[in-house]
Amino acid sequence: MQAFLPGERRESILCVDDTPANLQLLHPLLKDSYRVRLANSGAAALEAVERETPDLILLDIMMPGMDGYEVLRRLKADPRFNAVPVIFLTAMSSPEDEERGFLAGAADFVTKPIVPPVLLARVRSHLASKQWRDFLLNRNQWLEAEVERRLNEINRMQDTSILVMTSLAEFRDEDTGNHIRRTQLFVELLANDARQKNAFASALDDETLHLIVKSAPLHDIGKIAIPDHILLKPGKLTDEEFAIMKTHTVKGYNILTRAVQNLADSGRYLEIACQITRSHHEKWDGSGYPDGLSGEAIPLPARLMALADVYDALRSARPYKKPFSHEQALSLIREGQGRHFDPRLCALFLDREKDIANVHKRLHD
Repeated sequence: MQAFLPGERRESILCVDDTPANLQLLHPLLKDSYRVRLANSGAAALEAVERETPDLILLDIMMPGMDGYEVLRRLKADPRFNAVPVIFLTAMSSPEDEERGFLAGAADFVTKPIVPPVLLARVRSHLASKQWRDFLLNRNQWLEAEVERRLNEINRMQDTSILVMTSLAEFRDEDTGNHIRRTQLFVELLANDARQKNAFASALDDETLHLIVKSAPLHDIGKIAIPDHILLKPGKLTDEEFAIMKTHTVKGYNILTRAVQNLADSGRYLEIACQITRSHHEKWDGSGYPDGLSGEAIPLPARLMALADVYDALRSARPYKKPFSHEQALSLIREGQGRHFDPRLCALFLDREKDIANVHKRLHD
């Protein structure tokens, strides 16, 4: 007899047979090593499984009402129970019967009359296999949870770093707060529409689109390096001052590049932010800054931001200008199609004019 410590879990075996003599044979054979439960029909077996999932089932095939094949079919159809090993115990011994049993999902096929040492060996073998499967399943679930935890940490780190940097920009220039949030929403609307087009579908997979939207608020981060007398000047900039203001693109790029180097594999969202920050003032015809890029040489995230940024700048009041109306801003955007802006993205932006207007109204300064 095997001794068990108080509280130690013993594996559970459900024995199913419509013949009382067979159950009377199985119970004393197994009870010293396992917790044994008995069922005298297929329906009773399914009820017993619902109450407590066994570690293994010994199942007769020929039973009135619901035979063993039907019991097994129902167990395998239920994700709660389909991993429980089932050993058929039956007087049916033809190769066809065995084949049918294995095809139905049985773990083993033991013919009657039962040979106790053989049955015990089969039971031990299948319970040991189940233990390893359960261990691997639990291990995989732990690994999945650990990966999810790590990804959540990375996302929190990304969100925190963006919050800190955008807060710095807002602290330097109070006019940037809603501008940052509006342009992020404009970019999200435009990027989602662009993904539906074959020309952009491969470049805007789920992760890339998510990272573009996440990093969009950093597009003007370089302005924290612009002197206050220029950044906060209550009037139009001189040519010399504007030349300094334009350096915010490269300054922001340099700030983010150093951050990317420190974050290694976790810094892809900042790599996209680098593209946006450096190139969102480039123009489709090559007349923009800082690098004079043209056409598709301008990174796609920057082309998306260019439309969002220009529209919002036109709609916003500044010390040196009154805000443009929605219609006036759209007219200027339309004039820039194919010159300032990617013509395909510009068309998508114009198609979204009502949604764009609603975002600006909802987050109006």
